[in-house]
Amino acid sequence: MPATSVKELKTLTGNVKKATEAALEAGEGLLRLAPCWVPRSFLQPGKRLKLDPKDLYAFGLNRGGIDERWFGSTTVCANDNRTPDEGLSYVIHQGERFQLKEAVDELGGKIIGEAIYSKYKKWPVYSKFFDNMGPIPHHMHQSKAQAALVGQEGKPESYYFPPQHNATGNNFPYTFMGFAPGTTKAQVRKTLEDWNKGDNGILDLSYAFRLKPGSGWLIHPCILHAPGSLCTYEPQWGSDVFGMYQSLVEGREVPWALLVKDMPKEKHQDLDFIVEQLDWEANVDPHFKENHYLEPIVHHGSATEGFLDKWIVYGKVHGEQLFSAKELTVLPGQKVTIKDNGASSVICVQGEGRMNKLKLNSPKMIGFHDLTEDEVFVTESAAKSGVTYENTSGVESLVMLRYFGPEVNPEAPVIRYLGGVKL
Repeated sequence: MPATSVKELKTLTGNVKKATEAALEAGEGLLRLAPCWVPRSFLQPGKRLKLDPKDLYAFGLNRGGIDERWFGSTTVCANDNRTPDEGLSYVIHQGERFQLKEAVDELGGKIIGEAIYSKYKKWPVYSKFFDNMGPIPHHMHQSKAQAALVGQEGKPESYYFPPQHNATGNNFPYTFMGFAPGTTKAQVRKTLEDWNKGDNGILDLSYAFRLKPGSGWLIHPCILHAPGSLCTYEPQWGSDVFGMYQSLVEGREVPWALLVKDMPKEKHQDLDFIVEQLDWEANVDPHFKENHYLEPIVHHGSATEGFLDKWIVYGKVHGEQLFSAKELTVLPGQKVTIKDNGASSVICVQGEGRMNKLKLNSPKMIGFHDLTEDEVFVTESAAKSGVTYENTSGVESLVMLRYFGPEVNPEAPVIRYLGGVKL
């Protein structure tokens, strides 16, 4: 019988290369991944990750509730008091587990593609489900240059709101983004001066957008955003840097330390420096929605063909395609072979079936230590050869989300707003 719990697995201490090669051969270029749970001490879980409610505080009450699940991750979470492997995905094979990061370190381009590995020497992206009961603070993620000042990497990110995880919108399904046009730097500086007076009022300078399941957003570095309470699929760069510019959220204090944690120590009280961390033109853009909002775009397939493959995350960040994502739906009893340009990480959000020889099943509830059959990493060679997805259900669609690394999909749509016309 295959293991059904992490507790039944042995953590591999020997030859990771040999184990990875064996797993790839058995999976025809696919790697089974275990769920990767992440807590956040300053947030309240939204309870839509399918995690057993009794396990919401499995890391301990002091660590906070589990409100994230990371996919295909070789990025360490930046939580205080974290476990050594927090945020890292594990490959599961024949009763053993080893980190996806270790597999990439050993086999490099054979897993993620030579172009990506030669440039980055790692899998430089990841995705997650992000799920909270209410909104989180108005915050930004540093640019590549800003993050380098503290030895980190910048973090552009994107959002898609899968309908399967959003039967309820929870307390605040709206997201504040950027600033209202006409906002001044002096006004923003004043909110930092007022930090310890209670609510520093930074949301008074912003607009909120209603969030719609089945849509998304592309958010560049240095743009303020206060994600609302929809469960969110987030393809993003492999970094966990941020600066929170809001002092009070739903009556909960946001420590100053969370504003400046990824800024040089000598700048932690330099209000002008902190304001200048923001991309001003992008934050006050009068066409913010037109330049960042994403609606799914069909790439190929139709109901008569038995499948539909849609772009759900697309566009460029300062001229670079850093990540992209698609949603594949296979109708009941149907089968399709999909060829992609590069490696991807797959999460099944509805139904049951197979990817090549691997079972796919979207579970109804997951225990903290449970192993699932809903997450798979697809190597570049397997993606280019074609992965066969089969829906073995006679009644329910099989739905998967998959994200890709940088510059993998040059044919993906772009977001361009010119003269009031979105192209």
